[in-house]
Amino acid sequence: MRFCFENNVLDGDLRELTCSGAAVPLQPQVFDLLLYLVAQRTRVVSKDDLISQIWSDRIISDSALNSRINAARKALGDDGASQRLIKTIPRKGFRFVGEVREEVAATTAPAQPVAALPRVLTDRPAVAVLAFENMSGDPAQDYFGDGISEDILTALSKQRWFMVIARNSSFTYKGRAVHIRQIAEELGVRYVVEGSVRKSDNRVRITAQLNDATTGSHLWAERYDRELVDVFAVQDEITNAIAAAIEPQIHAAESFRAHRKPPASLDAWDLLMRALSHYWRVTRRDHETARVLLERAVGIDPNYGQALSVLAANHMFGVHLGWAELALVAPLAEAAALAAVRCDHEDAWAHAALGSVYFSTRRLADALSEFEQALALNPNFSLAQGYYALALSYAGRPKDSFEAAQRAMRLSPRDPSLAIYHGIAGYARFTERRYAEAIALAREAIRHRGDLTGAYRVLAVSAGMTGDGVLGEMALGELRRTQPNISLHWISTQLPWANEADREHYLEGFRRAGLR
Repeated sequence: MRFCFENNVLDGDLRELTCSGAAVPLQPQVFDLLLYLVAQRTRVVSKDDLISQIWSDRIISDSALNSRINAARKALGDDGASQRLIKTIPRKGFRFVGEVREEVAATTAPAQPVAALPRVLTDRPAVAVLAFENMSGDPAQDYFGDGISEDILTALSKQRWFMVIARNSSFTYKGRAVHIRQIAEELGVRYVVEGSVRKSDNRVRITAQLNDATTGSHLWAERYDRELVDVFAVQDEITNAIAAAIEPQIHAAESFRAHRKPPASLDAWDLLMRALSHYWRVTRRDHETARVLLERAVGIDPNYGQALSVLAANHMFGVHLGWAELALVAPLAEAAALAAVRCDHEDAWAHAALGSVYFSTRRLADALSEFEQALALNPNFSLAQGYYALALSYAGRPKDSFEAAQRAMRLSPRDPSLAIYHGIAGYARFTERRYAEAIALAREAIRHRGDLTGAYRVLAVSAGMTGDGVLGEMALGELRRTQPNISLHWISTQLPWANEADREHYLEGFRRAGLR
């Protein structure tokens, strides 16, 4: 169905808004909101309706909702003052009041068959999650192990980076002694997750391990001992921990596999895995290497959503760390992130990448909304949780930021970005003027990664505010090594604070530390 009003055509099938025949760029969420308002134009749409339909009942701020309404109005040449097309009904909601003509989009067969552009297939791995073995000796306890396995399978399916074999296939091996390589061959998978559950009175022990079926090696294993005060809470906690731990382990294994391939044989997936290994290292040289590899992957497959997402995130991470110019890379990053969302609007990485663009371009309400969407799609996505924490700090919500950073650390205690999460938590504490805690967290970040620009920033400003000249001088020296262009002007113009007081607080810390 197409909706025509004034000089505009809103096409739900093509997900496109045109004005006088020219395409109007719209963020995916803004398009969904506009389409819903137009389709429901015979009534007032409440805030609860919008939250249910557009945000899937997630808690969002009024500023996030208002930013989407304003964006929809702007796309139509409307505004909050005239409200020519989208009217705010005080204490009730919103209504689309323009005159609309509905059309059914005509489909005509082309005179000659048009060959579809070939999609470049990538060697994306598949994973099987076997039913966890019940070690309790009581068949009635099978349900608990099966529940853990099913929840892990569901959680991994949300990550969308690899194929996850359906339960009906992977559970056929339950109770059978079958070698992992046979399972891999029969299911066509590269990785197998298996484990066991042992319950005794009010305690449970769960073990899990990730196996590389092609080599027969164990990539990761962990044991969890818990009291069963709340069975479902324990099940959720352990499921989240296992799912969050598995993804980076598979990425690391795939990167190792890609690095063993001859350069001429690399496909888009291989290039993406190589790029990720550089992305996680967070150095200027690795940032540039990742960019080159990601651009090659997108060159092979222009519709490769994951590569587009990481490319956008890599661009904006470079901006935040002072390695890239915002004005030069922001348009490239935004185009890549929007393309990633179009490729797969349910991919959490795509929304996290778009959020990182909005963050660095000072659209904090939009950034928070995109990070929240990423976490709604994949609650175990620690990187999105870390990005969310950073945006909360700059939005003037340091307490929420600290809690989000702590969640990221708990989700993935072996995460390659763990140092960054400590640095973000440290900045949140600095914003709250809890300088001793900020220094401790910055030191912990540096212990994990000695060249982390953000951690040295937190250390420098916290030392400055406490009057520790020796520590401030050391932190500034290391900061200049990792970010040679650091200056008060760069800080003032490149970092996206919502509150002027927070910006001035940060600048004052640097002034006291000796930065000019």
